[in-house]
Amino acid sequence: MTQRYERVALIGLGLIASSMFWSMKRGGVVGHVAGHARSAETRETAVRIGLCDTVHATAAEAVAEADLIVLATPIGVMGDVARDIAPHLKPGATVIDVGSVKRTVIETVGPHIPEDVHFVPCHPMAGTEHSGPESGFASLFDNRWCLIVPQDGTDAAVIARLEAFWQALGANTEIMETDHHDLVCAVVSHVPHLIAYTMVGVADDLRRVSDQEVIKFSAAGFRDFTRIAASDPTMWRDVFLTNKDATIEVLGRFTEELLALQRAVRTGDGEQLHAYFTRTRAIRRGILEAGQDTNEPDFGRAKVNR
Repeated sequence: MTQRYERVALIGLGLIASSMFWSMKRGGVVGHVAGHARSAETRETAVRIGLCDTVHATAAEAVAEADLIVLATPIGVMGDVARDIAPHLKPGATVIDVGSVKRTVIETVGPHIPEDVHFVPCHPMAGTEHSGPESGFASLFDNRWCLIVPQDGTDAAVIARLEAFWQALGANTEIMETDHHDLVCAVVSHVPHLIAYTMVGVADDLRRVSDQEVIKFSAAGFRDFTRIAASDPTMWRDVFLTNKDATIEVLGRFTEELLALQRAVRTGDGEQLHAYFTRTRAIRRGILEAGQDTNEPDFGRAKVNR
């Protein structure tokens, strides 16, 4: 495997950054990987499990002489991080982020990036409900998509190098325009998470359904809502606060659809319900055909022995 970058700095050491490290090392994609996390506890954990070649107390130390800098912090603090590391960035280096919202990141991070440093927003569309430095694994990005959202005037060679980097980590890559990215992600990720959080909240509010019943019968569809709703609350708070317009637009469309289904249920319109469910079922088939999920029983979950 060709080495894509000699020195990489990971700022933030959660699921995505830790998975990037293990994936980079799996393929020999980079040379030295320096890491930083704001929490001393996280840094200590990283040292203990061998996450990163060196772990630094400050972001400024981590980015020194780095060819690629990865902002893997919550979106809400990326602007502050960018401001802090800006004086320490090597000329010609590339800065990327891995957040799931792009317009806000560009507006908050972009102004701090020096003119002789490249800033190319990225979004690896992969994850689990787990977070923290011990949650990462090398195969997280395999056959998943990383969306690259370059700004006008970005050097084509820089973009090509990033594409090759993500592909070496196992991902597929696609170039996407900023606002289109935020709308697409509102549809396929952000609003589904919001709905999951809401459904779990509704179940919690319905006091006539005891906690025991919710847990006991969670092998039904409710369990899949709880998996999504277990995701990192800080990250998702920032997602919704920074992707308001797209989220509200998609929620409006969702509400219209939900009201139409509510009307069909109330009036006993079985034909409309069947036609709707048939159409949406085709989406699931398309996801399977694209290799983005498994059709194994129980969604491919490993069995738990108790």
